[in-house]
Amino acid sequence: MSFLQRLREEVARFGLAVRAVFAPCAEDGVAPLEDGREARTLVLVGNVGSSLWPAFSASPEFADGQPHALDRWSRRIGEGTAAGLGGRALFPFGGPPHHPFQRWATRGGTLFPSPVGLLIDAQHGLWHAFRFAIALPDPAEGAAPTGSSPCLTCAARPCLSACPVDAFVEGEYRCRDCVDYLAKHADAACWRIGCLARHACPVGAARCYLPAHASFHMRAFVARHRGGGAAPRTAFRPPRAPPAP
Repeated sequence: MSFLQRLREEVARFGLAVRAVFAPCAEDGVAPLEDGREARTLVLVGNVGSSLWPAFSASPEFADGQPHALDRWSRRIGEGTAAGLGGRALFPFGGPPHHPFQRWATRGGTLFPSPVGLLIDAQHGLWHAFRFAIALPDPAEGAAPTGSSPCLTCAARPCLSACPVDAFVEGEYRCRDCVDYLAKHADAACWRIGCLARHACPVGAARCYLPAHASFHMRAFVARHRGGGAAPRTAFRPPRAPPAP
């Protein structure tokens, strides 16, 4: 059994899946493994839809009432998986500095920038997320998959007009407007089902998060920004999306 197949089977126990695989180069900034060997494969692992929710919501991290439950769960799973394969786990949290997960993901050939900054998958749409990456010393077998962005054929781009406060404008995400709206509107649909821009995208609609999963993320998002001071008006500049058709 190849190390990729072993990895897939291991993370599947937790409702996770391999989301991207590529051979890193110097520009990718992947540090050597703990024993000094070069990382010859980087595998990004995450959830598709609410695939992780049954395992995570039954975990001790979810139940203990302490902050950052999903990050702590991800760290436990990621480090345990990496250790079993002789690799090194890397995470999209815990910085700065932060690992460039979005740029890494586009190297896999199946994920692409969308107009709202999230990466889009031709099958799963915007309903996916990265929980960790594993750097491994052996090269992956087989050719890398290729695809094209579904945004290339989307003329309407409903994701850009679905937000009730127009948080996605001019290629930027106005995080502060989003947080302030949620803090003032306890009955907003965003609290119950998650980001309306995500829901507006027709790709992968069947993969949308379960209400409990979506609500968990929205509560954590608002608490992080409200508790840490005012959120910046522009939290990030999304990667360049394909031009409108």
